[in-house]
Amino acid sequence: MGQNSSINRYSRRISDSFRGGRNSTFPNNDEKRIITINSGPQPAKFISNFISTSKYSILTFLPKFLFEQFRKYSNIFFLCIVIFQQIPGVSPTGRYTTAVPLTFILCCAAIKEIIEDVKRHIQDDAVNRRKVLIYRQGAWMFTAWQEVKVGDIVKVIDKEYFPADLVLISSGEPNSICYIQTSNLDGETNLKVRQGLPQTSHIKSSLQLKDLQGTVECELPNRNLYEFAGTLKVNSATYPIPLGADQILLRGSQLKNTTWIYGVVIYSGHDTKLMMNSSAIPLKRTNVEQVTNKQTLFLLLLLIILCVISTIAGEIWTYKNKEKHWYLGLNLDENGQTWQHIGYTFLTFFILFNNLIPISLQITVDLVKFIQAYFINWDKDMYDPDTDTPANARTSNLNEELGQVKYIFSDKTGTLTKNEMVFKQCSIAGIMYGSGNLSEFNSYELLKNLEEHDTRNEIREFLTLLATCHTVVPENKMHTDLPTDASYQASSPDEYALVTVMKEMGVVFFSRTPTSVTINFRGEKEEYQILNVLEFSSDRKRMSVIVQTPRNEIKLYCKGADSVIMERLGSQDNNVQLTSEHLESFANDGLRTLCLGYRILTTEEYNEWLVKYREASTAINNRNELVAEIADKIEQNLILLGATGIEDKLQDEVPQNLTMLHRAGIKIWVLTGDKKETAVNIGYSCKLLSDQMLNLTLDEATRDDTQRQLRQHCQQFGDSLRKENLASLVIEGQTLKYALHASCRQDFLDLAMSCKTVICCRVSPKQKAEVVELVKKSTDAITLAIGDGANDVGMIQLSS
Repeated sequence: MGQNSSINRYSRRISDSFRGGRNSTFPNNDEKRIITINSGPQPAKFISNFISTSKYSILTFLPKFLFEQFRKYSNIFFLCIVIFQQIPGVSPTGRYTTAVPLTFILCCAAIKEIIEDVKRHIQDDAVNRRKVLIYRQGAWMFTAWQEVKVGDIVKVIDKEYFPADLVLISSGEPNSICYIQTSNLDGETNLKVRQGLPQTSHIKSSLQLKDLQGTVECELPNRNLYEFAGTLKVNSATYPIPLGADQILLRGSQLKNTTWIYGVVIYSGHDTKLMMNSSAIPLKRTNVEQVTNKQTLFLLLLLIILCVISTIAGEIWTYKNKEKHWYLGLNLDENGQTWQHIGYTFLTFFILFNNLIPISLQITVDLVKFIQAYFINWDKDMYDPDTDTPANARTSNLNEELGQVKYIFSDKTGTLTKNEMVFKQCSIAGIMYGSGNLSEFNSYELLKNLEEHDTRNEIREFLTLLATCHTVVPENKMHTDLPTDASYQASSPDEYALVTVMKEMGVVFFSRTPTSVTINFRGEKEEYQILNVLEFSSDRKRMSVIVQTPRNEIKLYCKGADSVIMERLGSQDNNVQLTSEHLESFANDGLRTLCLGYRILTTEEYNEWLVKYREASTAINNRNELVAEIADKIEQNLILLGATGIEDKLQDEVPQNLTMLHRAGIKIWVLTGDKKETAVNIGYSCKLLSDQMLNLTLDEATRDDTQRQLRQHCQQFGDSLRKENLASLVIEGQTLKYALHASCRQDFLDLAMSCKTVICCRVSPKQKAEVVELVKKSTDAITLAIGDGANDVGMIQLSS
């Protein structure tokens, strides 16, 4: 939530920059990047926008390939045989009897590696050669992505991907809004809203772009996808303009439902956040390969023993027969060549017995895996007819690992779920509407009660709250005045489901400006002035808006988790018990729940609060904490309106498949960028979580608290620690950062190993990779990572 509320924050941010806010200046040049706009060469040299995800290059292929091949002990052994065979008078066979087969084996392996890596190069080349329109030296030109430089102004058209990390200047939509899809970054398929600065939103033409001159000062490249700090200094502005995450368009994101945008490149190539969250392609060694290496060492030891025995026996025979068979030249003592003869004899036996280790073993295994990859691609049971997508084994090195997996690390959005929200049930004033067994919400009874029931006032407030308390942006593609022609873009699929079902019931949200929201309440047009937006956060677990109604009343509408809304209710609320029972029913059906409440504010009460809120919102230090504290003071004494139940549709047969995997002894870890409530609800829907399990939650704000909580939970398991228990662990991304610290890592691992299911929420791509690496190195188990976005690449590469 909270994307569009950035519109209302700009005036406060500008005031903050006047007072020297933290984004307006940086301590020194070592901690910031300075980029000039339309001012000639950049003050510093930045890396190019060329990217490579391939395993080899022309220069590195031979050394990296040979290193990978000669990690296999069998290949080292046969290389030694080849060398020994070149010594004159030693080999009982030809000089090339092993060299030719070994060369053939290496050539076959090289061809396989080249074929697979050429595919990666082709994909990289296709990306690097994509065309984009850039404004350089006063003219527009089409150029390849790899030629884009830091400081360039680019124009991106609808449905195109961003070639680098950009700062949004303006767009073809009102108020410089644009919509992006970030599924390649965080796996979320819903659209997100980005907002250009008011100071640059007027730029719509080349002439206006030519007049744009200034500098962007921003933080150094980092892998944090959700935060950004910088300032824009333009010649037409007196003071620096703060830049935040609302103005950043990241590489890997796609422009959607927006005609065009202008953006300034700030990070390019491997400095982009997408690439910084991608790990280098590792040289993976399969479990079978490790076993083969150990067996090769055992056979080598056996071979050496046989050679030693044979050499000793040969020397004994020579000693006894050197006089009798003098014509064989066995009498070498006189020439002082005894030890040389013993060494030659040992090497002769070593070459003679080298077939104890079959030279065809490795190439046979590689060939079988290579062909097996094509069988996977041809498997009709792995074909998805809905998307016309067959299985695609991009590498054949790890096929045999699939049957030995002990841990599965799965993304949530788009992997376990379809990310399609459906409004199923609601509770208003203690009355439940809808049924979890129906595919759609039946609004007949609700609309009937809206006309004539005793609770009609509560129903009206309930519907008004859902139509106004959100961050959805309406669109009117038909360009008509009919409210029913409105379509919606939302950064949250939950909010999209709520405003959509309101529209179906005749309460249509159809217009938004920075200061107002207009709805059509069953034929009556109503405009609500947005006085303040108190944004959603994982700490607050709620969102509120303060509006002025058409009747000039000031109301606070609040929606959020039931745990935070219930504790903010007035002392006398007769519907709490019934609503709590309904919430429990929704949760048992696996629905995502929200509680809704409101309160009426007097003008004096609001004005008194507003003074404190303005002070907090312009504070230089600890602004978020101060704003949250002030918001909490007004979000009290709420009147409970009811609750909603929303279903997040799972992929087909997910619960059944996960149950079978559990029965097979495989542990499931869900690593998602979504908030905790979302992940937990999906956990229940997937049957990964249940009320019969010991459900543990880690949501600590400091490392000391995290360490204390981890040790407390570990002591709770006692002798069952690191053994599989009927327990689950849910941990937040911020807490996970502390849990992965050296002082907490072992306790976290012990606790996680004791649980049947682990769910990590609000995690970054790098944290996903770190979790997989921790489990892989600590348990020596085979791990499998599954994901559908670029944010999952790191953990997929580190799994084994």
